[in-house]
Amino acid sequence: MSILTDEQLVADYAKGNEKSLELLIQRYLTRVYQFAFKYLQDKDEAEDAAQEVFVKIWKNVHKFKADFKFKTWLYAITKNVCLDWLKKKNRPIAFSALDDKDSDWGFADSLADKTPSVLETLQRNEGIKALNFAVEELPPIYQSTVNLRYQEDLKFREIAEVLRESIDTIKTRHRRAIKSLKNIFQRKKS
Repeated sequence: MSILTDEQLVADYAKGNEKSLELLIQRYLTRVYQFAFKYLQDKDEAEDAAQEVFVKIWKNVHKFKADFKFKTWLYAITKNVCLDWLKKKNRPIAFSALDDKDSDWGFADSLADKTPSVLETLQRNEGIKALNFAVEELPPIYQSTVNLRYQEDLKFREIAEVLRESIDTIKTRHRRAIKSLKNIFQRKKS
């Protein structure tokens, strides 16, 4: 049996197949929660935000344009829900905690080789800590670009859609963020 794409599931749901929406929720619930947690830094609020995201998807699925990827649309909605949540709470956006405190997952894990040796694992643990601290030093706009690129595995075009910026702006931010990270590491070595 072939796995249906997100876009095929959305189309099936629009035609009345309720199971398709359930499959999309199962596919993305954990990712949406993790993405929301990065913004909100609170488990309960992240759970509520994730639920709100899927209610918005359910209510607005007819607005989805097949020209775009569902994943991009989903993350744009998630980002907006989180920003609205933070505005209501009058809290700043917290990008500094890029690690999931309940597991061993870290931001740099999405950049790492999936089959490391023991020595690589030990070295990587130190590298993850250093990378997380370095990312915390970046301006928030660079942090969000790096987060969406490497943690959420979005392409530059998708990041541009989520952040409602031009693709050239996103590429420039990414390049500057990587350059800044290199400078931060060089500064720490000396």
